[in-house]
Order: sequence, then structure tokens, then C-alpha cells
Amino acid sequence: MNSNKSNTGRTSDSTKKISKSPKQQRRHQERVKPKDDSHKQLKRNIKNSDIEGSPKNTTEGNVSVSVDGERIQKALSRGGVGSRREIERWIAEGKFKLNGKLVVLGDRLKAGDYLQLNDRVVNWEKFAIQPTRVLLYHKPTGEVVTRRDPEGRPVVFTQLPKLTTARWISVGRLDINTSGLLLITNNGELANKLMHPSTEVEREYAVRILGDVSESTLEALKNGVELEDGVAQFNEIHFYGGEGANKWYHVIVSEGRNRLVRRLWESQEVIVSRLTRVRYGPVVLPERLKTCTFYELTDKELDLLFEFAGLERREPELTPLKVDSQRKSQRKI
Repeated sequence: MNSNKSNTGRTSDSTKKISKSPKQQRRHQERVKPKDDSHKQLKRNIKNSDIEGSPKNTTEGNVSVSVDGERIQKALSRGGVGSRREIERWIAEGKFKLNGKLVVLGDRLKAGDYLQLNDRVVNWEKFAIQPTRVLLYHKPTGEVVTRRDPEGRPVVFTQLPKLTTARWISVGRLDINTSGLLLITNNGELANKLMHPSTEVEREYAVRILGDVSESTLEALKNGVELEDGVAQFNEIHFYGGEGANKWYHVIVSEGRNRLVRRLWESQEVIVSRLTRVRYGPVVLPERLKTCTFYELTDKELDLLFEFAGLERREPELTPLKVDSQRKSQRKI
């Protein structure tokens, strides 16, 4: 990962597991156990892949779409127009028209359909022919997870391959001072599922702490502390060694509140000198993946990620349709 990787590596001699209460153990087992196999399999696949810091691209796995069509919110969320919930709200607000008629929940898109959002043509066919892609990007400190930065700071999206259709969507965010694993996809439905609070997807971070941390402080962080936006806690805390003033810990949280890991440590007056995300759900940061580079999940790894998210992987492939001159004159999104 970087020059300090040896300090953050897992070793049996330096690992000290902090015990959890019976209630915390039950919650952890209920959340993790059903997804454990896909987590391990994905980790093995990525570890055994040929990763040397170079981009890898795959575009396999297309499946024909059903003759019954596809739900509007599903097709558009995959294309990054919005999340499924947002699109469903827009449908309820009467913002969509399908072949000139107001869309209702349950309507499906079929080949030849003419879709409008706020009277602007939606070229939805391009979303149907775009296969799902997921990138594992190793974000360095100093980069911002945004498309444009008014301060002129480097942004992660300029480091990614260009898409001819749809757009890249980051699965969660990392602040400018946090490095590590950032999942990026062109599938809005998958991104929304992995980020939604109800899924409680685990995030694991390697944290470098300045000074020693007492057992009572660790217990407080596990049991929960009051922050400005509510009670928060670490699901797990593991000691990973360190020399001198710096100590390394790995912590696990199941929510994506802004700067949550830093704020939890800071609530106990503990100074965090380095923070790196090493895992998001079943996906781990490849050890050989250099900063500012990405690795693209293979077809088999995508299947495992969809299984983990509880989604059916269907990659519709439709033939792009010709549009008449009247439609060409409309503004498109």
C-alpha cells in the first residue's frame, strides 16, 4: 500500500482482539455470517489476480433483456441518473412521460419506447448496453472524491478511464486526508445498495495513532460514544503493533457518516496521524495496488459482489435505436 505497509500488515504475534459483549457478538454474527463466504472468495480472487498497479478492464457478462422490458427506475439508476428511490419519487411527482403518457410505478421500458424527464428526452438505450463495471481505486491523500473542485485540488475521477455512456459513481466517500480503497462503479443500483444504511456494510480502516491508548478508552469506543450527530461506535478494534510513539489499529464500522472514524478517536482525545481504508464489505484493497491506480473486478468477482449485495446480476443488451428528426432536435440528458 505504501512505505508503512509492513506496520499495518496482519501478524498473529501482534494481533490483540478486543472482546465484545454478548449483544455485540450476536449483532456482528447476524450481519457478517451470511456474507462471509463471498468475502473470503473475493479476497482470494483479488489476491491471486495479476495486479501490478496497472489498469485492468473487463467488459464481459452481457445477458439478453426480457421481452417484458425493464423497470424504469432500475434502468436509469444503473446509468447513474439517480438512485432507485430518487427515480421512484420523480415518477410519483409526475416528472416522467413514456410514449407521451405520464409514467406510473411499475411501468417498464421496451425496445422503441420514448422516455422523457421534465420534457427532456432520456436516451435510455445507452444505459441498457453498458455492462456493469466496478473499479478498486487506491486513493492517495490529497485527492478529493468529487467531479469538480472549486479550489483546484486533484479529483479522483480524472484518474479513471473515460466512459462513452453513463458515468462513474463512487461507493461512499473518503475525505481528502484519508487514503485507501474506493469502490467506483457505473451501476447506480449496485452503488445505492452497497451504500444504503439498512445494509450495514462493514468498512475496515487501518489507523495510525500517536501515543498509547488505554483499555478503558477502547472499551468506550466499542460501547458507543455521543457525537454531535448521535451515538456511534466501532464494531471491532484490533491492535496491529507499532514502534515508538506510533501504534497501528484496525477498526471496523458499519455506517458511512462523515469522518466517523476520526471523530470517534478524537472524542477520546486520541490523535490520528494516518487513516487508510483497507476493506469495503467483501472487497479488500489489493496489497500490490499502487496509489492513483485501479483494478477492475473480473466477471467472476462481479458475480460474488452482486451476491453479497443481494442483487440479481442482469446485464441487458439492446440494439441502439434510430430516432426521428423530431427527437433529434430535443435536448437530451
